Amino acid sequence: MLDHDQRDHEAVSAQLGRAPRGAWAVAHRCHLRVPTVIENHPIDPEGHPFPTLFWLTCPVLVRRISHQEAAGRMAELGGRLERDARFKRRFASAIARYRARRDTHAHIRDAGVPPGGGPDRVKCLHAHAAHELADPPNPVGALALESAGFPDCRIACVEAYR
Repeated sequence: MLDHDQRDHEAVSAQLGRAPRGAWAVAHRCHLRVPTVIENHPIDPEGHPFPTLFWLTCPVLVRRISHQEAAGRMAELGGRLERDARFKRRFASAIARYRARRDTHAHIRDAGVPPGGGPDRVKCLHAHAAHELADPPNPVGALALESAGFPDCRIACVEAYR
């Protein structure tokens, strides 16, 4: 059951700049106990597949990982998938675990695009980083987080946690 309290709703809304849609729960929190990742129900309120099971909400990590995406990191990791069979197997295992967890909420038939683009392509570092935080291991997410450096915030990023 995906559920959250009012304080988490206010925090995630502040982080996203809008209220989150559908059913969700906090899947990971930072050292200040602020949500960093939410887990979404795979079907949105209108009955359509939701874009991702795990959603990165930490504004610091979102910004840092956006910089990686803009710098071409997805292509770099995609190249590694082509060259490194062990890395590709670990990534495929993470994608299979992701699908299995998603299917505990509702079965979604992937329409040709596996979660986050994998296992042959990296499409969204944010989704993989969120997966790594919420339900490790995800080797692509781990590398994105390693490059981003986990924030060592001294005060909560949102008013709800002050």
